[in-house]
Parts: sequence; structure tokens; C-alpha cells
Amino acid sequence: MSTDSKVRCGWVGLSKPHTLAYHDEEWGVPVHDDRRQFEFLLLEGAQAGLSWDTVLRKRAGYRRAFDQFDAERIASYDQTKIDALLRDPGIVRNRLKVQSAVRNARVFLEIQATFGTFDRYIWDFVDGQPIINSWKDLSHVPATSAESDRLSKDLKRRGMSFVGSTIVYAHMQATGMVMDHTTDCFRYAELAR
Repeated sequence: MSTDSKVRCGWVGLSKPHTLAYHDEEWGVPVHDDRRQFEFLLLEGAQAGLSWDTVLRKRAGYRRAFDQFDAERIASYDQTKIDALLRDPGIVRNRLKVQSAVRNARVFLEIQATFGTFDRYIWDFVDGQPIINSWKDLSHVPATSAESDRLSKDLKRRGMSFVGSTIVYAHMQATGMVMDHTTDCFRYAELAR
């Protein structure tokens, strides 16, 4: 539980250390590492229909089960490995989401081969710079944007699944492509520079 007096975005559970740390240290910070980009893609897809808190609590389980988010290894998973993942209580055991992670890893590698890095590909959707929003209240933060619509459509066209515009927008927020800390949050001033 946080005992400091910092003002944070309204979605942060102050009694949940993993959520607090995620908000304070990661959310909205620009990510330019392909493996971390893939980690967030996989986790955001796993979150579909669930709370982000559920996925954050299982993040260590995902790291272990999915080979530290190594896309090359995940792309090679066979049915035996998929069946083992579906028995692993450390992750969300949903067949469609696990199969999607494997398929998405393959597409991720194709994007890397085409563009040199996934980072180069994905950041092009925001012209290489974070979109800095100035929301005063959590209720103003959108679930999608024109950029997430375009990115979602392109990822789907390439063969990814669990990449609807809402999931993609959450990915963009997580990886700092969009900075959606509310203006009263202490992280806003730090990241809006």
C-alpha cells in the first residue's frame, strides 16, 4: 500500500503494489525494445475480457511460461507445448489466446523481417513521437483513437489476432506511444517533457 502523497491516475489501485509499480515505473514510458513490445502485445491480448490487474498478477507466470517473451521460441511452439500452456495456472488458460500468442509471434517475426525491427514498424503509426494528451479526468481518456484503428487494421491484415483497436490503444498507452496520464498525476509532468 502506498503511503506517499503523490497524486496518481484514477485507475491505480493504491493497495496493490504490482499495479502501483506498473503505473509509477512503466505505463506511458516509451518502449523501443522489440522484446518488450512483444511482451505487451501478448499481455494486452491475454487481458481481453479480463482486468489488467489479473494479467499483471500473472506477468511473472507469463514470463516463465512464454520463454521470457522470446518471439522466435514462441513462434516454434507445437501442439504439445500449447497443451502444456493450457494446463499452466500461471497464465490465463484460454485456448484462443494461447494459440493467438503463437500465431502473433510468427507475424511479429515477419514484421521484423520486413521493417528491420518491430519498433520501426509500430512507432511509424505515431510518426515516431509519443502522442501527449492532456486529460484532466480519467473519464476523458478514450478507449481507441484514429491511430489505434489504423494499427489494429494493419496488424489484423498481417494475420494477428486479439489486436482490436481497444487492445491496441491499451498497448500504445503501455508502451508510451500515447501518454495518457491525467494532468494531475505526478507522472504527467515527468513524461510530458
